[in-house]
Amino acid sequence: MTNDNALMVESAISLLLLLIQVPATAILFSRLLKGPRRLPPIEPQQPTLELLGKVSVVVPTLNEALRISPLLAGLSQQSYEVREIIVVDSKSTDGTPDLVKAIQQKDPRFRVMTDDPLPSGWVGRPWALHNGFLYSSEASQWFLGLDADIQPHPGLVAGLVKMAEAQGYDLVSLSPQFILKYPGECWLQPALLMTLLYRFDPAGINTEQPERVMANGQCFLCRRSVLAAVGGYSSASGSFCDDVTLARNIAVQGYKVGFLDGAKVLKVRMYEGAMETWKEWGRSLDLKDATSRSQLWGDLWLLTSVQGLPLLIVLAFLLISPPLSYSLQTRLIALPTPPLLLLGLNLFLVVIRFAMLFAIAPSYDRKSAKGSWLFWLSPLADPLAVLRIFLSAFRKPREWRGRKYSGEL
Repeated sequence: MTNDNALMVESAISLLLLLIQVPATAILFSRLLKGPRRLPPIEPQQPTLELLGKVSVVVPTLNEALRISPLLAGLSQQSYEVREIIVVDSKSTDGTPDLVKAIQQKDPRFRVMTDDPLPSGWVGRPWALHNGFLYSSEASQWFLGLDADIQPHPGLVAGLVKMAEAQGYDLVSLSPQFILKYPGECWLQPALLMTLLYRFDPAGINTEQPERVMANGQCFLCRRSVLAAVGGYSSASGSFCDDVTLARNIAVQGYKVGFLDGAKVLKVRMYEGAMETWKEWGRSLDLKDATSRSQLWGDLWLLTSVQGLPLLIVLAFLLISPPLSYSLQTRLIALPTPPLLLLGLNLFLVVIRFAMLFAIAPSYDRKSAKGSWLFWLSPLADPLAVLRIFLSAFRKPREWRGRKYSGEL
């Protein structure tokens, strides 16, 4: 193939890629530009008397003995705004209920119960939360679902409820500060997180479209009356992303739903190492159970365009050898306009991606992490992160947290 023919082919491919990437880039920037208008992070606060007994806390557990202790200790430090703390255990075999019973001797607000056998059509987590909701006191005004792996700071519940009431939220959930320990996860986890940040409005922005609402079940506060009105967790019974499914169902009913920055009030240690992060977190990030097929394809197009391709396209320009008679500088000068525009666009997207690291750095606790510097190279994992979303988007989980599920879900 002659140089002229090669340039014509390169121009045609570049035009096609530009048609794919330019609209996605415009959507991405429309979201990123909302950042300066977002609500500030939640701050821990001391309770005041009007909060007395307003909150019932429910924690679903299944073999959480190795990581639930920080949560139990953190909950015991919450004040009188917490009426009760109900741990709904799904027949753990590792002594999880014994840890709860031990702290119950010091704090009578703790109770442990075993949920009923899992019915057909239900996933374990929403079933446990639904049982906890039905078991909780009707005198509480707020229901707070917490995961066993979070580490709440003192003043979390008071600060969360005060913010929710001040802003008029019916449901609000928080993004945590992630605890990283090992090199692989320092590199991979931020790239997976970025797949969420690119698809949805920043935390602290009130999303007007119910189908674009984001939520995090690790810390999920809802008015009890609202949860009762939608039948508890029944509308998210078969969802492996029950938090987002339920939040969107509630938003569709006209209630105000918020997703806020909680990095100052709770931490989370989700998974041990890169492989577990890839397997466990990666298979739920597609949010397919809460998303229409057209929306899922739109999200995959967006992620491919603005996160998966930019680094690969830039590397292709830099690494594919030009003819021997060309230096790289000569080749760039000789390129027709479409390839130059494509290179410029993708260089810009790569720069933006690296700049986003400074925005998400407060969302990570890397003080004790080995190889914490790999966080700053996490954009290099972006193509893998997007690939993980694709792999998950077309597979229905059949096992989750030790439970096996049939094809009925």
